[in-house]
Amino acid sequence: MGTSSVSRLSGMQKQVLALYRGFLRAARSKPPEERSQIEKIVSAEFRQNAKQVDRKSFLYIEYLLRRGKKQLDQLKSPATVGLTYLDVRTSETK
Repeated sequence: MGTSSVSRLSGMQKQVLALYRGFLRAARSKPPEERSQIEKIVSAEFRQNAKQVDRKSFLYIEYLLRRGKKQLDQLKSPATVGLTYLDVRTSETK
């Protein structure tokens, strides 16, 4: 495969992918039932942001990256068993 057929990722895209992989790695250290739930939440959150966030909205993406890094640091803590999230559209904690 030549380099012309491979799209280069921007620095920000690389940060997003690294954060996603970080969450999946951290999930592996949790109990199996929690791991599955964490993977579902993380996947849904990243997919939703990929659809809804404008790729040129750099400040907002940087904010999401900082927030994600803080959440990842919390998840890496041995005291943290799983994740919860707030669905703003329905105002229910899941």
